Amino acid sequence: MSERKVLQKYYPPDFDPNDISRRRGPKPTGPRIQTVRLMAPFSMKCLSCGEYIYKGRKFNSRKEIRPDEKYLGIQILFFHIKCTRCSAEITFRTDPRNTDYAMVKGAMRSFEPWRNRELAEESVEERLDRLEREEAEAAGEEEKNAMEDLEAKNADARREMAAADALDEIRQRNARIHRSEKEGTDYADTIIRAEDEERERQDREDEEAAKRAFAAAAAAAARLGNSAPDGPGDLEETTSTATSPMPPPPPPPTFKRVVKKKKDHSALLGIKKKPSLV
Repeated sequence: MSERKVLQKYYPPDFDPNDISRRRGPKPTGPRIQTVRLMAPFSMKCLSCGEYIYKGRKFNSRKEIRPDEKYLGIQILFFHIKCTRCSAEITFRTDPRNTDYAMVKGAMRSFEPWRNRELAEESVEERLDRLEREEAEAAGEEEKNAMEDLEAKNADARREMAAADALDEIRQRNARIHRSEKEGTDYADTIIRAEDEERERQDREDEEAAKRAFAAAAAAAARLGNSAPDGPGDLEETTSTATSPMPPPPPPPTFKRVVKKKKDHSALLGIKKKPSLV
């Protein structure tokens, strides 16, 4: 094994290079087979034993080149591997049309990227027509999106204009109110509030209740033979005469500072202080 790594070879003295002649044999006509190391291009399930083979698992495979199997001048390659459980032969090939691999025999793909059989069986002309139709639809979608964007921008502009108009109205109203306050006019007196209406309603109810009370008192006095009061004024006079005179109001409070006398705590504790000599 070491002689294949040397840089120089030994040539005997009687070596003649003319004795070496190129030998041309017949070209192989059948399929060519090579042994290569590869990984599984997709997940598959063996049809013989049901073993699952995941994508990326390495195999020693036989690569078969069939000269008659081509697609638009691209050579199609066949790969033969064996199941890891039952050693059944599994064959798959390259698929230049879909830029993928296709299963030939021995196993079944766990996931097929193409689900629409019509796309897999369409011709070149049909594919070109489909691509042109998709491009036209994409252009129409772009135009539609452009129109939607324009409409959205117009709606935003109208909304901003309406907001600006409302803001101008608020500013003008505030300016009028400020001007009226300077001139002395109070718009608060002209505003009718719910609280004022409720207060007026209560006043009316109180007045009606007082009238009914006076009427009941007059009826009772008539039954007793006494003179009934003529109205609220007479009733107030009678009540004022019957009551005692009001006491005088209390004197107003004074805020003059009062100096408090300090307590002699030493006397309470029984401590006698010496009299000062001064």
